[in-house]
Amino acid sequence: QVQPVESGGGLVQAGGSLRLSCAASRAFFAFAAMGWYRQAPGKQRELVATITPGGSTSYADSAKGRFTISRDNAKKTVYLQMNSLKPEDTAVYYCNTGGGTWPWGQGTQVTVSS
Repeated sequence: QVQPVESGGGLVQAGGSLRLSCAASRAFFAFAAMGWYRQAPGKQRELVATITPGGSTSYADSAKGRFTISRDNAKKTVYLQMNSLKPEDTAVYYCNTGGGTWPWGQGTQVTVSS
């Protein structure tokens, strides 16, 4: 598969947690900076978190202190641990390279109820 495959979304109450996974069957995955993005209804897709090949991370202000991005290069998988979820986190979540250079996958829906 060329596109990443995201999973782990669902419906959760505010304050809850979810762990998203992204499987990327791509050669040279270990050398790619990876990112998690999200798109809420009526809004543009935004970058939420990134992780470099070496494991350095960065986060959007909205995610700092609540979300943690990680990667397992042997499994070619990227994770996003989301804690203290808020209704405004409701969106479809996608993974891609840090520059969004791969074809986009289907994403995984995250819905946070108040």
